[in-house]
Amino acid sequence: MAIYQTMDKIEQGRRVLELRSPVTLEPIGEIVCANKQDVADALAKAEKVQVAWGAKTVKQRVEAVKKLLPVLLDNADAIVDTVVRETGKARTDALLMEIYASCDSVSYYCRRADKFLRPEKPRAHGLMGLSKKIELHFKPLGVVGIITPWNGPFILALNPTIQAILAGNAVLLKPSEVTPESGRWLQTVCEKAGLPEGLVQVLVGDGETGAALVESAVEKIAFTGSVATGQRIAESCGRQLKPCTLELGGKDAMIVCSDADIEGAVAGAIMGSCMNTGHYCCGTERVYVVEDIYDTFLEQVIEGVRVLRQGSDLGYEEDVGAVFWDKQMTIIETQVDDAVAQGATVHVGGKRNPNLGGLYYEPTVMSNLDHEMAIMRDENFGPIVCVIKVKDEEEAIALANDSQFGLHGNVWTKDTEKGINIAKRIDTGGVSVNDMAVGYGVHSAPFGGRKASGVGQVNGKVGIRGYTYCQPVISDKGAGKKSPTGFPRDLKQVETYKKVMKFLWTNPLGKLFW
Repeated sequence: MAIYQTMDKIEQGRRVLELRSPVTLEPIGEIVCANKQDVADALAKAEKVQVAWGAKTVKQRVEAVKKLLPVLLDNADAIVDTVVRETGKARTDALLMEIYASCDSVSYYCRRADKFLRPEKPRAHGLMGLSKKIELHFKPLGVVGIITPWNGPFILALNPTIQAILAGNAVLLKPSEVTPESGRWLQTVCEKAGLPEGLVQVLVGDGETGAALVESAVEKIAFTGSVATGQRIAESCGRQLKPCTLELGGKDAMIVCSDADIEGAVAGAIMGSCMNTGHYCCGTERVYVVEDIYDTFLEQVIEGVRVLRQGSDLGYEEDVGAVFWDKQMTIIETQVDDAVAQGATVHVGGKRNPNLGGLYYEPTVMSNLDHEMAIMRDENFGPIVCVIKVKDEEEAIALANDSQFGLHGNVWTKDTEKGINIAKRIDTGGVSVNDMAVGYGVHSAPFGGRKASGVGQVNGKVGIRGYTYCQPVISDKGAGKKSPTGFPRDLKQVETYKKVMKFLWTNPLGKLFW
């Protein structure tokens, strides 16, 4: 359902969107956008069910959420069919990204949620340790709003939702208007798994629906999407003093060192650039190759991209699917044409596939690029391999950091320690060494962006705790007996305080209390 337009009709005060297939451009349905009142009604329902859900132990929530796994597997083909129908993505991409990754998310957090959310008992520092006990309790926020994009319409809805409900919250999910039915599947599988009705509710609609959700009384917003929308959400949440996490755009750089395994790096560049039709926030969009191996690398990339299969049968024999959204096709075409006009070379592709209808852009390889070109500055989100020759690794690092974005990146070298050292110098939220960007799928690693790529981190312990507030409970070991530092005060007490301070911070024995 990649192409949509507002229809000339309103149903009971709600806008109606017509949806079209990115594969055939034919109409495939319509959605009625949830309005402000719909959001308020869903929130009221969620608040009621959250009270009982939040009162359960984490282990009880885990037992309920684990029932999603067989439901996901039983409905895998139907979910994939919906995703492919709405996006035109390659079916294998849909199976791996939407089903495998979703099952992996459920199993990971169900196995570890109790540990991540278990109360902690740190020792109070200094002299406080003699008289105070501390307990840190991770309490649910209440109802959280999750707004998700169209490039991974099921997994990017499920993954944050699983973390939020295991932490004890209810969820209002607003999927992209480009892929509403893929998002609606999340509520369906939750209901099939027997989770409480109203715990996870899906509100379909466009930006106005999302704005209503952000402005509602939800306790947090978790957003994945564009920089411009993220900025508006941040402004709204800031005004409301409401926490938010923002996972925004990327312009990931790949550095190929002279000692890299060329075959492996070539495969990584092609996969990182063309997987999911290039619609991947951590997709490889800039490939910096040291000049010693540049010619060989470029030649092999051209050969590898030339044999990628593209078709509209929507079967497992196709490598690169359609562009999911007509607006994204315009961005891809505009950036490529602009680069060519400025002297860039297209070795493969560079245009719509003339043998296919719909929104099919040929997998493309380009070179002779520079940072004055929009395709090197702005997110492209297409199946484009942009290869740039650099003198050495120092130049590659400098160019990798010359970007408003900083989401992820990757470094290729046979010397892993060298690769890690280079990775630490790249100003991004995460980096892979000798692999395409895999950060989002490695749940034990926090995921987030630097600069315009976002605010906050998701996934792992950091991510699931982000759907809680940490409440310290500090109790006195004296069971409430009068404190020697209390009222009334006198000069004798003050002299005692001074002696204690001098002991703590000048006497070597005082360091035992630091």
